[in-house]
Amino acid sequence: MKHLPSRHLIHTSLITFAALSVTACQQAEQPQHHSIKEAQTGSVATVDIANPSPFNREDEAIYLSYYDLGVAPNTTLAVNIGDNQVANQAIDKDLDGKNDGILFVTDLSKGENIHAEIISTTRLAPSKKRVQADLAHKVGGEWVPHTRPPKHQQNAGMKEYVGGLFKNVQSITPPEYYTDHSNWIRYEGPGIESDKVGYRIYLDWRNGFDIFGKLTPEPVLHNVGLDGYKSYHSLQDWGMDLLKVGGSLGAGGFAYTNEKGKLEHVSKVDTRTASITANGDLFAQIQLDYHGWQNSVQQQDLSAFISMQAGSPLAEVTLKLDKPLDNITAGLVKHPDTTFLKADLQSMSNYGYGYIASWGKQSLDGKALGMVVFFKKGDVKTVRQDDKNYLVELTPKGQQGSQQVHYYFASLWQAQSGINTVEQFEHYIKQQAQKLTIKPRIQLKTSLTQNAMQASISAESALKWTQAFADSELARKTLGYHYNGWDVNRKRSPKFEYDIIGIQPYAYYTLGELTDNAEYKQVIEKVPGSFISEDGLISAYKQSNFNIDNIPPGRNLITLYQQTNEQKYLKAIHALREQLHKHPRTSTGAFWHKKKYQGQVWLDGVYMGMPFLAEYAALFESGHQQQETFAEVVNEFNLTREFLKDTQTGLYYHGWDELKQQAWANKSTGLSHEVWARGMGWLAMAVVDVLDYIPEQNSQQRKHLLTMVQEIADSLEKTQDPATGTWWQVMDKPNAIGNYRESSATAMFTYFYAKAINKGYLSTDYLATAYKAYQGLLNEFTLLHQDGTVSMTNQCYVAGLGFGRDGSYDYYMSEPVVANDPKGNAAYILAGTEMVKLLRQKSK
Repeated sequence: MKHLPSRHLIHTSLITFAALSVTACQQAEQPQHHSIKEAQTGSVATVDIANPSPFNREDEAIYLSYYDLGVAPNTTLAVNIGDNQVANQAIDKDLDGKNDGILFVTDLSKGENIHAEIISTTRLAPSKKRVQADLAHKVGGEWVPHTRPPKHQQNAGMKEYVGGLFKNVQSITPPEYYTDHSNWIRYEGPGIESDKVGYRIYLDWRNGFDIFGKLTPEPVLHNVGLDGYKSYHSLQDWGMDLLKVGGSLGAGGFAYTNEKGKLEHVSKVDTRTASITANGDLFAQIQLDYHGWQNSVQQQDLSAFISMQAGSPLAEVTLKLDKPLDNITAGLVKHPDTTFLKADLQSMSNYGYGYIASWGKQSLDGKALGMVVFFKKGDVKTVRQDDKNYLVELTPKGQQGSQQVHYYFASLWQAQSGINTVEQFEHYIKQQAQKLTIKPRIQLKTSLTQNAMQASISAESALKWTQAFADSELARKTLGYHYNGWDVNRKRSPKFEYDIIGIQPYAYYTLGELTDNAEYKQVIEKVPGSFISEDGLISAYKQSNFNIDNIPPGRNLITLYQQTNEQKYLKAIHALREQLHKHPRTSTGAFWHKKKYQGQVWLDGVYMGMPFLAEYAALFESGHQQQETFAEVVNEFNLTREFLKDTQTGLYYHGWDELKQQAWANKSTGLSHEVWARGMGWLAMAVVDVLDYIPEQNSQQRKHLLTMVQEIADSLEKTQDPATGTWWQVMDKPNAIGNYRESSATAMFTYFYAKAINKGYLSTDYLATAYKAYQGLLNEFTLLHQDGTVSMTNQCYVAGLGFGRDGSYDYYMSEPVVANDPKGNAAYILAGTEMVKLLRQKSK
């Protein structure tokens, strides 16, 4: 068969597997009756869901995309937990106007792991409506001059509506003469509610957010305000309006903070439109479009998406900006005699959720009311107050023309929540912040993927999966990391660093050498090569930072220079070597991780610097200078072994602080607290890669490294999960709450074993361990999608030390778990290439 370019590919055999799986579901026995059980037509997936928290999580929302499930969009799916069918709803998670997956809610006890089955079906069991979006305006009356127009609009020709009855609508754009108290829109704007609380948004110049306290879980907004404004300001059977908003942002509204520090509401607009975009039983959403918003910077459009889900008082807010702004500010009304609460942002990572909150007798019924805004630490510019609001300024993220801001707000009314003290309220919001930060652990296995898996691995199947994944990432985003491109993971312009410019292009080139595929090989020219100017300068790189994470792309530049003999690459290579000449070190000679991390050696730093340094010495140095560099490389491993290794387990800690001053460091040893799997993975890959360049005659140096290979192999074997062949995020705590089996480390360890056996560093006694690891990588972390593309799941996005990252077990649990991140992608491809070589040797 003619070889297809990989951008068109994703291997024909995998597409065939996908088609067979879908056909099997379609041809399953059809139901003869209308019972739910008999209406089921085929298993789509199984999902294990674990509560990562040491407390109960009631009505935890679980989202599964059609893409990951391996089914067509809007396939009718049932969710079975035990003998019960759990209600689910199709939703639009990415806000592109199309449903992209299903959401369901389930209770999770402390540390509980539940098993669910996803079934394609022709009929769903009835479910109870627990959320509602509501929007209505009057018809049958007439507009007349406003009897009491707002003072700031006395001469604006404002009108009010007299007579008529309310009619529910899906969308509304008020006329230009509409203002507050115009008696046209029921309770003055769109409303949204869960079974816990309701909110309304003033669809006028105020743009404030108000609260409807609820005393009943049933939807009520459609009956609120039918007789005008007054009734909901006093206690009703269903509840009441709780908040005096005035000129503030209310309960989680948004505005812009100008260069003078003044708040600019979204007041001056050409038009404002409210629409209901979701109104199911579990999930509801409203969309607010502000066209022609005039702020002090520019005139622009802004869209707000506000959603709620069953069982939660939280409203999720996503704001989309068509032009860049330096901030969007979210806030809470500042009432007298309220207690202001805020998270300790210094003690968390950038991906952790912090909060601002207020507590006190600020409800219109005189009872206590707590309000809170949740946000990611990494989005925060500043937390501040003005005369009317408690505020947090957030930085919009994304490319120009599509920047976004994301946060949540919530309120807890004493009469409904049962929370009576500020201490109880603070306890609640801290738990909610943890729930937003640490998502339930999801282990998904789909029928589509499992049907495509072979009972036993072979060189052919390993190559097939490796190429299919590599092709998928080429199609998704790999080539977009070029200079002036976009880093979709970090939502910023790409920098010259270890993953997107370093290890991932390196992995593609390695696969290209195995397959003689030019498209794979060209990644190093299209991505790392794009950062090198004609005069050899490296873009998005600053040597004076002395960041060892900047060194790995140098291996790709060496390859480019060997291929092209272009001097610009050689100049850039020498610049990276010069960084290592000047790089700060510990008293014994180990490289600091970064200049700003004084005295700190991180386990991943060995991989970042030493393979490049060893290859550079082998190719560009000779004699005494070369031998000094090889000694320097081996010394780095020896020092890492001396200072970071646990002598009892053979495992290595993430970091070591020679100065013993960091908050994460043991004051006696300087070591960090935990054994992070990917840290071990970087070390394992580094030692087998460096051995490629240390000459055979340097027998003593090689002996040091080979001893490490043997030790690492033995320690990894002891911590390999016996059931799946994979490894855990915190390696020596497999049964701890929140811990999960992590894919990038599993791929790195697979690469380590396969390459070490291929090179003769390990005996064939470790074959079974290598095979089990690779099988686990496929079975547990590989997803085949309906379009034939492949994904890698359950990757720890990032982990580090310092700057809010305290190195505790809880910290490693708090970092996001993602799919298809370059760090894991590269390891997956490298593991596959080495396994292909290993399996080919076995078959000879």
